[in-house]
Amino acid sequence: MPTNTRVLVAAGVSAVLAAGVVAVPPALADPARDGVRTQLDHLVRDDGFPGALASVRGRDGRVRDSTAGDKVPVNGQVRIGSNTKTFTAVVVLQLVGEGKIDLEQSVEHYLPGIVHGNGNDGSRITVHQLLQQTSGLPDYDDVLFARPDDLVALSHAYFEPRRLVDAALTKPPSFAPGAKWEYSNTNYVLAGLIAERVTQRPIGEEITRRVIEPLRLRDTYWPGVGEQRLRGRHPQGYVAVAPGAPWVDVTEMDPSLGWSAGQLVSTPSDLRAFFEALLAGRLLRPAQQQAMLTTVPAADFEPTEHWSYGLGIARHELPCGGIAWGHGGDIQGFETRNLVTTDGRAAVVAVTGLPTSLDMVKDVANSVDAALC
Repeated sequence: MPTNTRVLVAAGVSAVLAAGVVAVPPALADPARDGVRTQLDHLVRDDGFPGALASVRGRDGRVRDSTAGDKVPVNGQVRIGSNTKTFTAVVVLQLVGEGKIDLEQSVEHYLPGIVHGNGNDGSRITVHQLLQQTSGLPDYDDVLFARPDDLVALSHAYFEPRRLVDAALTKPPSFAPGAKWEYSNTNYVLAGLIAERVTQRPIGEEITRRVIEPLRLRDTYWPGVGEQRLRGRHPQGYVAVAPGAPWVDVTEMDPSLGWSAGQLVSTPSDLRAFFEALLAGRLLRPAQQQAMLTTVPAADFEPTEHWSYGLGIARHELPCGGIAWGHGGDIQGFETRNLVTTDGRAAVVAVTGLPTSLDMVKDVANSVDAALC
C-alpha cells in the first residue's frame, strides 16, 4: 500500500546500482545463506534496486538474515505497506471470536451512512467481503495517486481515514458485492474503522495490544499521527517517478495514506515471526483461523502465478511444490514480499525502492519462492 502497480510500472526503470554483498570466507560458507545473498545480489545489481534485505528460516530451522546494497543494515526497519492488512485482519477476526463483530453483518450496520454514493452501498457489503477483497469498492489509490509524480508530491501529505474512503467513493463500484475478487485498499481502511467503532479505541493501539506486544515484535510499531521518520536503524527508501529518472529519497514520509491498509513499520525478522505465529495458530481461535485461510481465486494478486486470497492473507502454490501463505506490501520507499509454509520454512524479502517494471515486481516475488525452494 499504496500497491498501485500500474502507477509504479508506468514510471519505468530508473537506475542501476552495484550490489554491496559481503563475501563469506570459504571456511564459514553457508550454502543456504549464499543462495539468499545471490537472490539479493540479483535484485540490486540486475534489477537496479538501491538495496535489499531478507530474513529466511530454512529447511534446517536456522534463521539467516542477509542484505545487499550500500548502507543497508541487517534486519533494518522498513515500511511494510499492505502487510498491515494481515495485522488488521487478525484484530477484526479476534473481535469476531469475541462476539463483537459478525463477519456476515453489513458495513452499514457498523458504519452507518459512510459507504454510499455513486452506486456504492454499505448495506449490501459484508465485513467478510471487505476482508476477502470481494466488496467491489473502488481503490482510493486510483484517485489520490493517479500519476507517478504523486508518489513523491504527496509523500508528506496527511490523510485522515475518512478522506481516503471519501476519495474512493467518488468512483462507482467495480462490480456487485461478492461477484468477484479485486484488490482495494479501501476495504481495509473500512475494516480498521469498524474495529475502532467496536472497541472504541484506535486501530493502531489494538494492533499493538493484540498482536505486536504478545508476539514481542520489538522493532514493529504503528507510527503516531504526523510521525514521518523511522525510529530505529534503517536503510533509505526511494521512488523513481519517470523512465530513466534518478531515485528520489522518500525515507521520511507520512504513512497515513496507508492507515489500517498499510501504515506499519517492521523488520524482515519481525515480519517473518508474525507470519510464522499466525500460521501456527497462535493469534486466532480455530474457527477464525479456518475463515482466514479459506480462499477465493486471486490471479491478479501478483504477476506471478498460482495465488488465491483469504481474509487478509494469500495462498501461493510454490514452483517446487507445496503451499505457502503470506501477503506483501508496497509504500513509498519500500516493497516487501513474504511467505511461510506449514512445515516451518519462511522468507521475507524487502527492497528499498518501489519497482518500476513488472519484471522487477516478479523478481522480488520470485526471490521469496527461491528462498523457500
